[in-house]
Amino acid sequence: MTNWKYSKGLTACLIGLTVVVIGLGGLIRIYDAGESCPDWPLCFGTIGFDISEEEQEAWYIENPDEVDSRGSGHRYTTFQIFTEWFHRVLAGLVLGPLVILNWFMLREGEKEARFASTLTVALIVWQGAIGWLTVEMDNLHWSVAIHLSSALAFTMSMFWLWLTLTRAEDGLPRWLRFDYSISKKWKIRAGMLSVGAFVSIFSGTFVSTTPGANFGCGVDGLPDSWPLCEGKIVDSIEDVVAQSQIIHRWFVGLMLIALIYASYSVSIEEQENNSLRNWIWGSTFLFLANTSIGAIYVLSWDLEEGFFEFLSLVHLMMASLTFVTMAISWIGCSIAEEG
Repeated sequence: MTNWKYSKGLTACLIGLTVVVIGLGGLIRIYDAGESCPDWPLCFGTIGFDISEEEQEAWYIENPDEVDSRGSGHRYTTFQIFTEWFHRVLAGLVLGPLVILNWFMLREGEKEARFASTLTVALIVWQGAIGWLTVEMDNLHWSVAIHLSSALAFTMSMFWLWLTLTRAEDGLPRWLRFDYSISKKWKIRAGMLSVGAFVSIFSGTFVSTTPGANFGCGVDGLPDSWPLCEGKIVDSIEDVVAQSQIIHRWFVGLMLIALIYASYSVSIEEQENNSLRNWIWGSTFLFLANTSIGAIYVLSWDLEEGFFEFLSLVHLMMASLTFVTMAISWIGCSIAEEG
């Protein structure tokens, strides 16, 4: 049981560290540093990050098959390289080994805890493989989308492990004790809303990583660029990737309607235990706030400064938090206890 207590604390810390790693991934995109370490697991053939433009040039000469998608003459600053390098260090040399250590501590625990910890190890290994693929694909939109999706799946697996350890020691946390009869009705609904939140993130990743997609609805301000798209409510789709912004907006609009309706429904159905209602309301508030952040980002375009890129990082983290909040609602419905 001592190992379990240590493992519970370590798991909570690993969840926090995972959030930092996801945030660093968003920071890499802001600073256009996704290809600043063109090889993997090394960075320009070294273990460091202080690589001059001359050293970058020499590496590309030695590796003629490697061409930066921004052009053969593109070079990166030390800070850009550092963001990618530090992201890899945290994920591969800190988070990964600690996840394995956690699994080792729980290897003789109860079956559910062993399975949950084994799943976290499998997902962190998978995430490393997808990280390698993302580098190989030069941060192509679909590889980045899978990379982020895997990170969110890993986050939820860590939460499941923490919850398993908590239930074994103290029972369900008060904030996750949902009414059993309501949970039976809402299990599928919460699951569908979780999928909807995930699809919104997945489609948004295509917008942020596809060259030119941020301009997909124009930069003419209100109302032509937002809430309209090039002055239109609906437009024909000829290129799914290039027009990913309008597709993303459709998903977001449908999800927002679904969440508002869910908030209304759960308020009517849940009169005594307000736990599930609070989670649904919280998800709706976060999603609505993040929709506003997305709109402000689109409208922030300036001819000299471009988009206010910091908002894209906030947009990513808020979207991830919304998904996690909704997914926890689904978990709460799934494990609700009778009586």
